[in-house]
Amino acid sequence: MNYRRAKTINPNPLIHYANNRSIPHTHKPRPHERPTPKFRKRIPFVTEVKTVEDPEEALSLFHRYKEQGFRHYYPSYAALLYKLARSRMFDAVETILAHMKDTEMQCRESVFIALFQHYGPEKAVELFNRMPQFNCTRTIQSFNALLNVLIDNDRFDEANDIFGKSYEMGFRPNTVTFNIMVKGRLAKGEWGKACEVFDEMLQKRVQPSVVTYNSLIGFLCRKGDLDKAMALLEDMGQKGKHANEVTYALLMEGLCSVEKTEEAKKLMFDMAYRGCKAQPVNFGVLMNDLGKRGKVEEAKSLLHEMKKRRLKPDVVTYNILINYLCKEGKAMEAYKVLLEMQIGGCVPNAATYRMVVDGLCQIGDFEVALSVLNAMLTSRHCPRSETFNCMVVGLLKSGNIDGSCFVLEEMEKRKLEFDLESWETIIKSACSENKGASELMTVLTSPCI
Repeated sequence: MNYRRAKTINPNPLIHYANNRSIPHTHKPRPHERPTPKFRKRIPFVTEVKTVEDPEEALSLFHRYKEQGFRHYYPSYAALLYKLARSRMFDAVETILAHMKDTEMQCRESVFIALFQHYGPEKAVELFNRMPQFNCTRTIQSFNALLNVLIDNDRFDEANDIFGKSYEMGFRPNTVTFNIMVKGRLAKGEWGKACEVFDEMLQKRVQPSVVTYNSLIGFLCRKGDLDKAMALLEDMGQKGKHANEVTYALLMEGLCSVEKTEEAKKLMFDMAYRGCKAQPVNFGVLMNDLGKRGKVEEAKSLLHEMKKRRLKPDVVTYNILINYLCKEGKAMEAYKVLLEMQIGGCVPNAATYRMVVDGLCQIGDFEVALSVLNAMLTSRHCPRSETFNCMVVGLLKSGNIDGSCFVLEEMEKRKLEFDLESWETIIKSACSENKGASELMTVLTSPCI
């Protein structure tokens, strides 16, 4: 069946023109005045493999290059390993690693750190222990990466055991190491133990960073202990550490959680006097609080306030506003915000599109929803299966058969099934002599769908 594609929303509506006018040179710089830029030589396989989405195809490409006489060096292996690990093809990863080991290729630490993040904790520990076999020197960076993987996978006891053996293993814990351990203690709700790690940090003359303080302040704010959190803010200043926008955002969230919105707002406007300029994350905290309390118009005014201050809203800020507009049934306003953010040069993410498409479906505006869906798919984002089903039925009811077929084809590409409730709706419409529904039934029951 032929279908007309919905008009695509241009994901980049602003076209930037380069200024190519030649400027006459009045002075030719001498070699010592401007160093010659060094350009990395492009490796054909690395360039091509980055564009390949299917990991199996990437592996085939690797072998094809080899058969054609191309000699793979470390960059080729690293690019392939990243691709395979992201797709969780760990058997293939191990095969490639074994080949690198057999050829005594010198490996960089960065590739193992990347693999840790995709491996489970047990495999990460095993690979960390094997790193010297790959002519790779382990440093505090890979040690910290391993600790972080263990903490993030709720393996605190193992992480603590490895942390305790750091000096024995030849590593001197740094600020990042202690920050990871503080994070782990706080994740278990162990405030006292986290403070002990903090004290150990000071005893070993390792300087706490703003991240260290933010972890502690965030925990206290979530527990509602704002007095202690504010005391830590003062302690930061006394120790010469400057709070950043995240520090203030955490404190503002804490104040909002105990319904002290005015104090949170005052804190944001006082930030500049404390040497920190308010950022989108700070405005986002207030917008989220206003949205929760049904004050979406006030949240919109904060967006305008940001622009007055020449502060560019980010995708998270826009998503907060879009979320609450859709929840209040104002999906067309949310759609206008989507267009506004694109015109302003802010690229929507998957969450932005999903909220707008779902919001438009809820108010029954399937034509506009189709145009946003088209833009979403063009941007390589995908809605939920329920949204696809809703779109097919909604477009059918509004008489847009071509649109329904287009959505069905996109479902087929992604191997998504048409649900029972949607089938029932189509059948009822077909039985009521709806010509469009009968036509769609034919498409649905044909072998290609």
